[in-house]
Amino acid sequence: MGEPYHIPVLLKESIEGLNIRSNGIYVDLTFGGGGHSREILKRLGSNGRLIVFDQDEDAYKNRPDDNRLTFVRHNFRYLTNFLRYLGIDKVDGILGDLGVSSHHFDVPERGFSFRYNGALDMRMSSGIKKDAAHILNHYDENDLKQIFYNYGEIKNSGRLVREIITHRHTKFFETTDDLKIIAEKAAPKKERSKYLAKVFQALRIEVNQEMSVLEDTLKQCPAVLKRGGRLVIISYHSLEDRLVKNFIKTGDCRKSQVETDIFGNADVPFRAINRKVIVPSEEETERNSRARSAKLRIAERI
Repeated sequence: MGEPYHIPVLLKESIEGLNIRSNGIYVDLTFGGGGHSREILKRLGSNGRLIVFDQDEDAYKNRPDDNRLTFVRHNFRYLTNFLRYLGIDKVDGILGDLGVSSHHFDVPERGFSFRYNGALDMRMSSGIKKDAAHILNHYDENDLKQIFYNYGEIKNSGRLVREIITHRHTKFFETTDDLKIIAEKAAPKKERSKYLAKVFQALRIEVNQEMSVLEDTLKQCPAVLKRGGRLVIISYHSLEDRLVKNFIKTGDCRKSQVETDIFGNADVPFRAINRKVIVPSEEETERNSRARSAKLRIAERI
């Protein structure tokens, strides 16, 4: 395996959460730098199997040379289709680390970070048609407001979008610096970096349709997990965590309350393993600052 370019978050806790059987079949929805996958492979025997998803070319180049691993170069929203294609009916565990790879943030030309100037791209895959620049240059005012308010939780999204509209009337957005300069006009002085991070996060989520992808994928998990199989998800912002939390509790990403029949029985597909969300230790966040916002939830298929 190539050297991992992403420090895996909550590695010990998430791998333990999978409760790995040596001859089991497991799925890593987000291969990234391969850190979690490498730990799964260490615990699998010769008859074990690991299916990994990642649409990014750099991740594919970093794949391990291991005959127990199958690399799927597609978005993980096609989980069921590819398992069926591979002749797999049920799996023993599914792991998803929803964070963006450190590698993506550190490569300027990918456009994920305001720390470097580069093309305003933010696509996880070159197959995605609309990049961040297209969204800023062509989406209407109301759509932009919704993106920044819903995905970035930016309270003054109206002010931000007015600055964006004014700018694009004279010059289209092309680089991360173009966006950074305009966003700073709307940013509170004492929260500049935090504000910019939210702006870039919101655009990235829209570019890659991250919320709909997550919801689509979670809906597939009950059908492909064996009884007793584990679902392990690491999220990084409240929007994702809310979907995961609701799904584990109710079986529906949009519902926070369990529905029961006339006898008071609830028909839910999962049992939460950790009632309280698991977060990184102080030691881990000191070692890896990008772990600060991580939240781990583990569930077992009933």
